[in-house]
Amino acid sequence: MYNWQKVSVVFPAYNECENIFDAIKDFKSTGYVDEIIVVDNNSKDNTAELAKKAWATVITEKNQWYGWANRRWLKEASWDIIVTCEPDWTFVAKDILKLLIYSEDFDAVFWTRTSKECIWDWAKMNRSLRLGNVIVAKWLEWLFNGPCLTDVWCSFKLIKKDSLKKIENKFTVWWSHFSPEFMLLIIKNGIKCVEIPVNYKKRIWESKITSDNRKAFKLGCRMAWMIFAYRIWLKK
Repeated sequence: MYNWQKVSVVFPAYNECENIFDAIKDFKSTGYVDEIIVVDNNSKDNTAELAKKAWATVITEKNQWYGWANRRWLKEASWDIIVTCEPDWTFVAKDILKLLIYSEDFDAVFWTRTSKECIWDWAKMNRSLRLGNVIVAKWLEWLFNGPCLTDVWCSFKLIKKDSLKKIENKFTVWWSHFSPEFMLLIIKNGIKCVEIPVNYKKRIWESKITSDNRKAFKLGCRMAWMIFAYRIWLKK
């Protein structure tokens, strides 16, 4: 709980057995988290079992892909403040306090992993990946007159439940470009938001998307096109 508001943390998860248990414990140890929801997106390992052992609420999403997993928690997270993250140890659980502090003035808070001072040694944020995130983020910022943005793929975000209700039925993305749609819907619907830097560490396993530069490039192009399409055609 933070300022008498209950806090939910959501982990979309696919084959995260190596780190899901410790990630849940790490966030619980902060003292601010009232509920942890793990959206198991058809894991082939024992991710769900380990999450239950850590006393998290486990929900199964049968539709495959990152976007579907995230769209599921839109309906499941019930408390006043909702924080999304990935359980891959790239983020520092205690940083949740920074999000919560900013939630006193903003209804949504985005993290950025592109601040050089916060990128740890061996983190998966090479020059090309960092530049790509900044370019697409600036594209989103410019087209929608948003706040200063430098990252479109960071999964560590906060939104208040009352604000989420304004956009929860407007999502269209089911694939890996869910994050920028989440951001642009927040901006497009007048939800007060800000971006702040996050500690970004080396992940335990390779990313399912950004470990391959070609996949990362294609994803960046898809993100940029979706942002443009929203600006030109979609009225949400």
